[in-house]
Amino acid sequence: MNREYHSWYSPRLHRNMELLIFGHAGAKVLMFPTRDGRFFEYEQLGIVASLADKIEAGHLQLYCIEGLAMETFYGAQHHPSVRIQRHAAFEDYILNEVLPLMAQKNPHDCTILHGCSLGAFQAASLGFRHPHLFKKLVAFSGRYDLTLKVEAFGDLLDGYYDDTVYFHTPSHFLPGLACDQKLSHLRQMEIVLTIGDADPFLDNNRQLSRVLSEKGVDHRMHVWDGRAHRAGAWRKMAALYI
Repeated sequence: MNREYHSWYSPRLHRNMELLIFGHAGAKVLMFPTRDGRFFEYEQLGIVASLADKIEAGHLQLYCIEGLAMETFYGAQHHPSVRIQRHAAFEDYILNEVLPLMAQKNPHDCTILHGCSLGAFQAASLGFRHPHLFKKLVAFSGRYDLTLKVEAFGDLLDGYYDDTVYFHTPSHFLPGLACDQKLSHLRQMEIVLTIGDADPFLDNNRQLSRVLSEKGVDHRMHVWDGRAHRAGAWRKMAALYI
């Protein structure tokens, strides 16, 4: 299997950024790690291995990036306004640095977004905001409203709210989305959501599913047994849905 390491200084983030590429051809998969993960997380968790047959056959090419969770939503040392602006800068880095690299490396016309846990939020936020750039979204165990308080999970922005929070939170901006062009692109995107039936964010996933249905956006939501917020379940999901 082709494996490449890339690193460069990002002028948008003012820091060095790293990523791994697996595969040589096929649909490009942009992969966001979990809160605690880094760009090599999906290799360590065995998710890359679960896709090995598709990668080696030239059906998929994975781009595993940093998630910057500790500089954005989990950066408790920063004011929430700084956290959300850092997330916006992270999105700019993806749009203006990572996606051009992907286009340069691989001319395939299909780009897939994928993430688990916080990575699912990041993938969904990017995909729903820029649906013309992506053909598919595959999100596992996601929480699509980071201001939501459920069980031991608190509001990651500590009550702070502004337009940037609104427009980067799928559960908030999608109900009011009225742009015909964006809705048209969303309706062309293949969307797969997964969640465990004992997961604390099951209701949030159901709410997102209802909003998508109300907007005429076809999608699939798969509810797995138990608390499927774990690597073993994600490996099985990846082989089925990516």
